[in-house]
Amino acid sequence: MPSNQPIVLLREVSGDRYLPIWIGAVEATAIAFAQQGVVPPRPLTHDLMKDVLEATGNELTEVQITEVKDGVFFANLVFGSGAEVSARPSDSIALALRTGTRIVCADDVLDEAGLAVPAEQEDEVEKFREFLDQVTPEDFESPQG
Repeated sequence: MPSNQPIVLLREVSGDRYLPIWIGAVEATAIAFAQQGVVPPRPLTHDLMKDVLEATGNELTEVQITEVKDGVFFANLVFGSGAEVSARPSDSIALALRTGTRIVCADDVLDEAGLAVPAEQEDEVEKFREFLDQVTPEDFESPQG
């Protein structure tokens, strides 16, 4: 597993599985900005793409996480016209959050890479999420000695 790399944790709406996807730092920042409603003074790439879609009258109707091969996830952007474009899941998620588009995942991807977390363990997941929100790399540094 990569170290010091952000993770997107998608939760199954009508089930108890989570899908962890390792992503890059830039994409993690773009996702966090969208989640927190941060509007940068100049558009980031995902903001620009949203603006281009709006300006051209194209609608992003769905983001699909389609497959996983050797730990690498693949996604498609699906547009109102029926067109589909292959994309990285991290970029797709960042765009979906900006446009309010639903994110779906193929069952075989969830079967292969999803982690089942029974309802009684949801509190533990939330505690872990809170821990991840507050932890810094310095918390894991070993003292010099």
